[in-house]
Amino acid sequence: MRKLILFAATGAGTGYSPIAPGTAGSLLGSGAFALLALGFDLSVGGLWIGLILLIAVGVWSGGRAEQFFACKDDGRITIDELAGVWLALITLPARVEVVVTGFLLFRIFDIWKPPPARWAESFGGGLGVVGDDLVAGLYANLAGQVLWHFVLPRGLA
Repeated sequence: MRKLILFAATGAGTGYSPIAPGTAGSLLGSGAFALLALGFDLSVGGLWIGLILLIAVGVWSGGRAEQFFACKDDGRITIDELAGVWLALITLPARVEVVVTGFLLFRIFDIWKPPPARWAESFGGGLGVVGDDLVAGLYANLAGQVLWHFVLPRGLA
């Protein structure tokens, strides 16, 4: 069971990346989202179910992995990045350039951690692990909405 928990919590092993594990997890999340939304044309409802599952598995495995690593929100735990970037992308137009932009926006907000991200991080266990990334994902999604619907020329949005 420990191996399954760590596989999930480390975002299929992306958390063991020697360079920028959070970015590696975000890339996996963006790639999985793009594959399902663009490659398999998964419905919006299916994408929401995927996000809910990522959050649930993230809270469960993230909390357990903290115990295994004996460290609060250990950097090797990256399933939270998968859930956060998925939230960043879920209501944006399903296009490659939007996925790339959403990924970049998510990384900016995840690193910056504007309020209430730090507050959400203070929750205990897996909820704290995933909470700050969901806030970052929400900010990235809102920034993406403004960008794609109001800032860019209508021909691109």
